[in-house]
Amino acid sequence: MSTTTTRLLQRQVLPVDRDLDVLPLYVDPEPAVLDADKYEVGSNRQARELNVATMRKGVTTGAQLHPDQIVSRTALSVPSGDRLSFGTYFNAFPASYWRRWSVVEEVQLSVTVSGRGASVIVYKSMARGNSQRVDTASTGSESGGTFTFDLSLKPFVDGGWYWYDVVAGDDEVVVESAEWTAQVPEDRAAHGTVDLVITTMNRPDFCAKLLQQVGDDEALRPYLDSVMVMEQGKDKVVDSPELPAARESLGDLLRIIEQGNLGGSGGYARGQLESVRKGTATYAMMMDDDVVCEPEGIIRAITFGDLARRPTIVGGHMFNLYSRSRLHSFGEVVQPWRFWWQSAPGVFSDWDFASRNLRSTRWLHQRIDVDFNGWFMCLIPRRVLEDVGLSLPVFIKWDDSEFGLRAKAAGYPTVTFPGAAVWHVPWTDKNDALDWQAYFHVRNRFVAALLHSPYPHGGRMIRGSRNHQIAHLVAMQYSTVEIRHQALLDVLEGPGTLHRDLPTKLAEVNATRKQFTDAQLQVDPDAFAPVRRSKPPRKGRDDSAVPGRLATLVSAGLQPIRQLKKPRPLSRSHPEAEIRAMDAKWYRLGRYDSAVVSMNDGTSAALYRRDPETFREMMAKTVQIHERLKREWPRLVEEYRAELGHITSPEAWEETFRPWMQEPADTDG
Repeated sequence: MSTTTTRLLQRQVLPVDRDLDVLPLYVDPEPAVLDADKYEVGSNRQARELNVATMRKGVTTGAQLHPDQIVSRTALSVPSGDRLSFGTYFNAFPASYWRRWSVVEEVQLSVTVSGRGASVIVYKSMARGNSQRVDTASTGSESGGTFTFDLSLKPFVDGGWYWYDVVAGDDEVVVESAEWTAQVPEDRAAHGTVDLVITTMNRPDFCAKLLQQVGDDEALRPYLDSVMVMEQGKDKVVDSPELPAARESLGDLLRIIEQGNLGGSGGYARGQLESVRKGTATYAMMMDDDVVCEPEGIIRAITFGDLARRPTIVGGHMFNLYSRSRLHSFGEVVQPWRFWWQSAPGVFSDWDFASRNLRSTRWLHQRIDVDFNGWFMCLIPRRVLEDVGLSLPVFIKWDDSEFGLRAKAAGYPTVTFPGAAVWHVPWTDKNDALDWQAYFHVRNRFVAALLHSPYPHGGRMIRGSRNHQIAHLVAMQYSTVEIRHQALLDVLEGPGTLHRDLPTKLAEVNATRKQFTDAQLQVDPDAFAPVRRSKPPRKGRDDSAVPGRLATLVSAGLQPIRQLKKPRPLSRSHPEAEIRAMDAKWYRLGRYDSAVVSMNDGTSAALYRRDPETFREMMAKTVQIHERLKREWPRLVEEYRAELGHITSPEAWEETFRPWMQEPADTDG
């Protein structure tokens, strides 16, 4: 019989900076108010919509914790007579993930409390979210104690968590610590190490603060093999006044590698290459430069990876940097027919834990299985990189999702693991479907589909792309249409151009966009002529309302015809409207001959002007390119799949990195 040893899986933690905005992710003072089960709601559409609205509604009573209750990183005080739950994102134990993906079969919870009359109550939940009391213990008349609970993982096939509540008696109670441990095989006793790979461009202070945050965490230090910063910008992290403190804390673990702007794909690939060539770390973790991380999440991801049944990619979740209790997404998949990323089935995006925490949210108790994890925080075993290759050379967009699909096909799953997370700017605050990034969205999505789509012609890919082009044309977004055309033409050229174009494509895309007024952004509101219309809107109607399905279908049929008409003369010198970014939908923009449209980030606006001749030319090109794509799809599938192993190989990437592989470009900490 093989011998085992005790391994720490997870410990109780509290916010490093005592930030009340994130405290609901660590401790919950509210009672549990579970939403209705979907089978109780039934299939009635109105009932389902009402239930969703109810789920989004907060259930908080206004109970507050005081920052002074945080005694230390691992200890919390509970005032006399109060009850607090640790059934939260960072302190509940995600039992179903350990049950499904790891070698662990049973865990032991140890909770240390001080204070007479303190009670510790252990709960578990089922996949439906219903909770059950498992065990309880009390200090009674003693001044404190440590309570241990042996907990099986067998009932968690479909989902469920363990957690504990603490109730204070006549005395104040301090929850000194809590640890979840397991008996694991001897060969899994030692923890792995990680090369932290951060790609940065022109965010020197943000990146340096992240480095300092990582370096200052003493618990994390033994897990770090190196911290590599891929510097690709002009405003360099070495010039940040925040860097000396990071250098002092990280010491010789820090490496700053300078290279040209090869995008996130090129930055992460360089880190992956360095990690594979160095060969001393168990994992490489991809992390964005503009995040705030919970260092304990890195430790948990490594621990879970160490104890996974097979080599497994372990991803973290992304919370909103500007509203820190809000979870952007709980897990993502690639919908195969449309070949578009989306939240996994059953997931609600932009979930606010401050309004409805874990114990009150039924869907959070399902185990969510994913196809990939974004590289804002993603742990990849070195063995996986050695087997399936490095990042696809695509600059930005789809490199992380394509890698997840490629690894999955090779037998390496991805687990987006609760309790591992960063705070990041959410995608909804960006304008990446219209600006220069639109090129990479389209090209890289088609490349990924050619590599991995199980359907002939990529399922709905070509039809959907054509429809999107027409919508952009109706919306007068001619710069976006033009670079999307270029993206598809580059896809048709085959995989041989991907490495070649990596250093130059961004400049080409930006040069193309500058030819169109809708891409010429102005910060000054007075840069545009005042709004004037040749005739007022009919009956003074406001057209910002969201149209119904029938109205949208009618608009989709009529708007392309309207684009062929001659524009109203006054629209050539004066915009007909000012449109907020949130309202800049094709069915609204298509009603105007010109408009000033603001951008999603709120910093600028652009002038959109309808041009019938441009519309005709681009519509013809749209039809032609998509027909060619459909015709040549089988050939392209063969070419891209045949070349995948080469273009993601360390050797191919080394050739691309050659101009920056000299020693002076690599600065040790």
